[in-house]
Amino acid sequence: MKKQTVLFLCTGNSCRSQMAEGFLRHMAGDRFEPISAGFDIKEAVHPLAIKVMQEIGIDISDQQPKNVEKWLGRVMVHYLIIVCDKANATCPRVWPGVDERKRLYWPFIDPALTEGSEEEQLAVFREVRDAMQGKISAWLEIAE
Repeated sequence: MKKQTVLFLCTGNSCRSQMAEGFLRHMAGDRFEPISAGFDIKEAVHPLAIKVMQEIGIDISDQQPKNVEKWLGRVMVHYLIIVCDKANATCPRVWPGVDERKRLYWPFIDPALTEGSEEEQLAVFREVRDAMQGKISAWLEIAE
């Protein structure tokens, strides 16, 4: 059976969507092909996103930010999962080939906006990581 493609979208494609891509690849890479993208991409995956994922044994250090145009009209997307407010506001309401029931909105706070010491920033990255892991685990139980 061919894997279904899941596109995770956020604005910069440097934190949340990258972590989600890593989680899905780790948790269900045999069922789904996770990809991610953003509208206003950063130059690299945020180093603290890489660090907190490595803490739980998931390596996203080879992943790179990608503009949504890389996938639009080029890849059949089965699920579109938007993980931030800004992307939800700017993402097309209809994505080619994605049934409205498979266009999901999971708003997570942007850990990259956290100020303070590195330890304070890491705490927020871990909070987002753990919430995302729970959301993806729950979704995998009902995903077709």
